[in-house]
Amino acid sequence: MTTPLKAALAGMVDSGKVPHAILFHEDDGGGGVAVALEFLQYLFCNSRQDGEPCGECPSCNKFSKLIHPDVHFIFPVNQGTSRDHLKAWRSLVLSKPGFTEADLSAALGIEGKSSLIAVAQAREILDTLSLSALEGGYRAVLVYLPEKMNQEAANRLLKMIEEPPALTQFVLITHAPEKVLVTIRSRCQTLRIAPSGQTGVAGEEQFGPLFASLMDSLLSGSLLDALEAGEQIAALPSREDARRFCIYGASRIRDIFVVQQGGSLGVEPTAQTARWARAVRKTFPHNALDSFTAALKLIERNVNIKIVSTDLVDRLMTNL
Repeated sequence: MTTPLKAALAGMVDSGKVPHAILFHEDDGGGGVAVALEFLQYLFCNSRQDGEPCGECPSCNKFSKLIHPDVHFIFPVNQGTSRDHLKAWRSLVLSKPGFTEADLSAALGIEGKSSLIAVAQAREILDTLSLSALEGGYRAVLVYLPEKMNQEAANRLLKMIEEPPALTQFVLITHAPEKVLVTIRSRCQTLRIAPSGQTGVAGEEQFGPLFASLMDSLLSGSLLDALEAGEQIAALPSREDARRFCIYGASRIRDIFVVQQGGSLGVEPTAQTARWARAVRKTFPHNALDSFTAALKLIERNVNIKIVSTDLVDRLMTNL
């Protein structure tokens, strides 16, 4: 473990003061699952030393193949439960630790379809945790995208997260902490996974110029220019690309909010982000995030992309 975050996690384990539930906040594609698994491997390893797992014990060997029987995964699916899709999950995580939401959809064969964590997944995990750990030590539940839990699933897991059995560790990885059930979020130790690279936002190369065009046209006050940016969104090659643009846009809006509040992005904010943060009202990021979220929901409901993009521009212009 070499980064400050990983060193801090190792320090928690070494001191015996590990929060029973940790919420990692990453940008899409930020490698949160890899960080979580490294932390859990270190927690489970009985021969760890100097901030590193031994890498050779039976526990470490099982972690290297994602087959430890006391580590359970929950992630959004379109049908069935996560357990039905473990083969595809393992293959993706092992081959591409910094995978994105789009990568997971592709791996599960559900591109363009909605996915969620339904109550069946919560019941399945609760049933599993009612039994003893198969190897007699820690048990862990890794939840990828808890913001995609429906209300019933979130409520069922809440009690377990509030009062977990002994030696039970919950790790959640979110791209939108504000969408995670407040009562779950409040019971977790939230840790930010610092973006890597200049911005750390997945999709920068593909969507960065389009987002910049949208923001600059909005700030210019030209409705015509803003609608032109909306036309460019509508002209993206696929519905999935439009969906990913909304996710990217929401990430950039969060960066603007953090800069406005004097917080840290983990890296120096870009000149663009700093300029936008100075130019927009303090209320804009919250309203803009709602606008991108609304657009994302419309896309997932198969609403015409041109209608979605026009509505998005109108919402953003109104709240500027």
